[in-house]
Amino acid sequence: MALYCLRSMHRLPISLEAAWEFFSSPHNLKTLTPGYLKFEILSLSRDSLYPGQIIEYRMRPVASIPIKWVTEITQVKDKEYFIDEQRFGPYQFWHHEHHFTPIVGGVEMIDIVYYKMPLGPIGQLINYFKVENDLQKIFTFRSSQLNSLFGTYTQ
Repeated sequence: MALYCLRSMHRLPISLEAAWEFFSSPHNLKTLTPGYLKFEILSLSRDSLYPGQIIEYRMRPVASIPIKWVTEITQVKDKEYFIDEQRFGPYQFWHHEHHFTPIVGGVEMIDIVYYKMPLGPIGQLINYFKVENDLQKIFTFRSSQLNSLFGTYTQ
């Protein structure tokens, strides 16, 4: 079983409260997702996160073919972390942790994603040649968007 892990760290010159307010609103996901994915939220029960919340999305990562993705917010600790897990979607397993820590002059955010591809060895090849790189590009885009929205951390 190949379980992959992707880590990303970003620092922003904003308060913990401002970061939490932005990231805990599922509506801001579209802002942080590259336009070529044509990301849409299809259903959302509330605007703020809570454990057990189900969010349904649609995106078009390959040749404009639509893929539905359903995640559940499994854990939330106010202004510290939240975790989303895929219930239905393109991965065999998806667990995404979002951690927030106040630092001098801002906030540090760490994302940890554990995922497993479907299709056994074929999925491992797809990950090697496409998915891992695509996920890195999404996090690079996200970092750029955050700097545009909130400025660059300079401490």
